[in-house]
Amino acid sequence: MSLDTAQKKEIVEKFKQHPSDTGSAAVQIALLSERINLLSDHFKAHKKDFNSRRGLLALVGRRRRLLNYLKQQSPTKYHEVIKELNLRK
Repeated sequence: MSLDTAQKKEIVEKFKQHPSDTGSAAVQIALLSERINLLSDHFKAHKKDFNSRRGLLALVGRRRRLLNYLKQQSPTKYHEVIKELNLRK
């Protein structure tokens, strides 16, 4: 259910803004989106896993707050990230 290092590196390489960037809002949003997708697949098989569902809702809330921050700071970057990750809004 978690991301392995190769997947994380690939996501960071795709969304980083400068060579040593690992924690910008865009990178964090992309990593959270991948974790959310993995958990969504988990719930198809385990419908009654309510403890993990609570964690999923926390991840969705954190991603939403980061998206709001990115929208305020850099609307163009926000639209790029939304389009790249195929998120609604």
